[in-house]
Amino acid sequence: MGFAVATVRAHIVLPAKLAEDIDALVGPRGRSAFLVEVASAEIKRRQLKSFLQRKEPVWTDENHPDIAANGAAAWVRSQRGEKSDRQRRLEEKLELTGG
Repeated sequence: MGFAVATVRAHIVLPAKLAEDIDALVGPRGRSAFLVEVASAEIKRRQLKSFLQRKEPVWTDENHPDIAANGAAAWVRSQRGEKSDRQRRLEEKLELTGG
């Protein structure tokens, strides 16, 4: 199972039509979980929007000297040339099955 998450009881007021629409989707017993899910997604969306609107650069050459030394294009080419773990597993399966 999972771990316990601390919760807080909150009294909120919803327009009747909104509550009806939520209940039609998830049932009255699923309302809280639905609102938690929607609120969490909205918080992540707003945090991402805020992050993307920052003026200071996120990526600097000092933070990534390995990429800065050869240029981003060379780094991308090297990454594209490497096989992913999934590709390696598929090739191993093909070898084992004679495919």
